[in-house]
Amino acid sequence: MQREYRRLSRRTQYLLSLPEGLNVDFKREVHAVKSSDLVAFANTLQGGTLLIGIDEYTSDNGVQRGRVVGCEVDDKARLMLVNKSTGCIPNIDIQIFTENLAASRPIFRVEIPSGQHKPYCTQRGEYAIRTDGRNRALLPEELLAIFMEREGEQFLNRFRDAVYQLENQLGTVSHALSEGMLGVSERLYELDHQLQRTLGRIEQLTDSNKKRSRNLMQALRQSQAGIVQLENSIAPVINDKGQHLLQDIEHKLGMLLDLLDIDGGNGGPNH
Repeated sequence: MQREYRRLSRRTQYLLSLPEGLNVDFKREVHAVKSSDLVAFANTLQGGTLLIGIDEYTSDNGVQRGRVVGCEVDDKARLMLVNKSTGCIPNIDIQIFTENLAASRPIFRVEIPSGQHKPYCTQRGEYAIRTDGRNRALLPEELLAIFMEREGEQFLNRFRDAVYQLENQLGTVSHALSEGMLGVSERLYELDHQLQRTLGRIEQLTDSNKKRSRNLMQALRQSQAGIVQLENSIAPVINDKGQHLLQDIEHKLGMLLDLLDIDGGNGGPNH
């Protein structure tokens, strides 16, 4: 960004065509700039500009305008402006431009943007704002409104951040749960396949062989109870396909128990 101009910039020429107002203030010397001038512009919505090295005069039609008279633009003068800006609470970021260097009357153009951390005050605790051509103290209700707006924005930012983190965490949990349920589904398919094979083999057993299968029947009953418990535990998160598979496995376990049942009409269990 260009910081020095041999002549007056277009912006400065435009501002000199206007009277002092909401967005521009004329100063004769750097020493005339006060911290409250910077604070007043930083507390507005648009910010503003200080033209230093400008003297005010009244035109023929009675309107006040600025006339270039020049000022000191050395490092000492620049440092004075920087110190005034960093002395504000919080610090105010300013941009300093040196213009009209080709002439014998150089000036400073100081741009003060609207602050991001309002309200600003001087080291003495003065809260000011720029109005039409002058600075005035901020009223208590204006200060309260600025504080409320700032706190509301901070709360909103924190709330958005919390929601974003929660959504990420839910996404991670959902992904882990989906992977976990995929593993459960794979195990269920394997169990279903094994039960299908076992059903086929048991149907080929003789009655006497079935009667000697007490341990198998006890294990099947425990498995059936375990499947029911598993179905109740994961019912809220498993999909319809998984639930149907669990019910099918439970049904096949019941069929196995029926085939191995020796407590029915064959005279009770053998010892």
